[in-house]
Amino acid sequence: MKKLLLLVAVIATSFTTFAQVGIGTATPNGSAALDITSTTSGLLPPRMTEAQRDLIGTPATGLIAYCTNCGANGELQYYNGTSWVNMVGDAAATAGPPPIPSVVSTTGKTWMDRNLGATQVATSSTDADSYGDLYQWGRNTDGHEKRNSAVVAGPVASGNEGSNFITSGGDWLSTQDDTRWNSGTEAAPVKVTANDPCPTGFRVPTETELEAERNNGGTGFWGTGSLQNNALGAFNSALKLPVAGYRIYSTGALANVGSGGYYWSSTVSGTYARLLYFTSSNASMFSDARAYGFSVRCIKE
Repeated sequence: MKKLLLLVAVIATSFTTFAQVGIGTATPNGSAALDITSTTSGLLPPRMTEAQRDLIGTPATGLIAYCTNCGANGELQYYNGTSWVNMVGDAAATAGPPPIPSVVSTTGKTWMDRNLGATQVATSSTDADSYGDLYQWGRNTDGHEKRNSAVVAGPVASGNEGSNFITSGGDWLSTQDDTRWNSGTEAAPVKVTANDPCPTGFRVPTETELEAERNNGGTGFWGTGSLQNNALGAFNSALKLPVAGYRIYSTGALANVGSGGYYWSSTVSGTYARLLYFTSSNASMFSDARAYGFSVRCIKE
C-alpha cells in the first residue's frame, strides 16, 4: 500500500512539473507554462539570417526568431501562420513614435500590414474596417482621401487642390506632373515627401513592386497558385489586401466596394498611372485615369 501511495505521489508531482516550469523561481505563476524570473539577465531568442529563417520547415503559428539581416539593424519577428511579421519594427527606433505595423511578404519585402487609413488588418476580403482611404494619384493626405469628402470640379493647378475630391475627365491636375510620387526611376524610386501619403520610412510602391507580389516569380498570385490570381489570393496573401472599391473620377461616387480591389503604384503610363486590380475572377496590372480614388498600400523604403 505504501508503495502504491508513493507511486501516486510521484505521478502527481510529474504532472505538476510538466504543467509549469519556473526558471529563477520555485513558484511559477499559475497562468504561465514557463515563468522566468531575473533582475540581471534577459530572454535571448534564436538569432538567424533571413535565409536561415526561411529554411525552417513548416513554422508553427506564433514561432519567434530574431532575423539579423531583416531591416537596418535586424528585426524580432513571429510567424502568423502565413508569413513572418515584425514584432517591434526597426531595432534602431529606440525613441520617438511607435513603429509602423508591418509585414514581410513572400518576396522578402516589408509592407505596411494594412491599407492607408484602415483601422485594422483585414479579417476577410470584405472587412469594411480594413478598406481604408481612397487617394487620387499623386496626392498627399489632405482630406480628399476620405470616402465621404466633398467633391469639386476640376482639373486644378497644383497647390489649389485643398481638401476636396477633384472630379475630372482624366487628370485632377491641369498641368500633368509625372513625378508627384516618384522623382527617381522604376528601378530606383525616390520618394517625393511633399506628395507621398505614406508615413516616414515607407512610400507608394512602384508597378514593378506590386507586380512582383502578384506574380511572385511566375508561381501565381502571392505564391498560392494560378487558381488564386484573384481577390481570394489577394486576401490569402501576407498583405491581406481587401476589396476596398474605388471613387469614380467623374463624380466622386463610390463603386465596386466589396467586389474589387484597386491599388495605386507610383508608376505613370502616358497620361495615366499604373495600378494593381483584382476581382473574384482575375488580377492584373493596368493603367487608368489619375483622378480615380484608389487604395494605397505602402512599402518600406
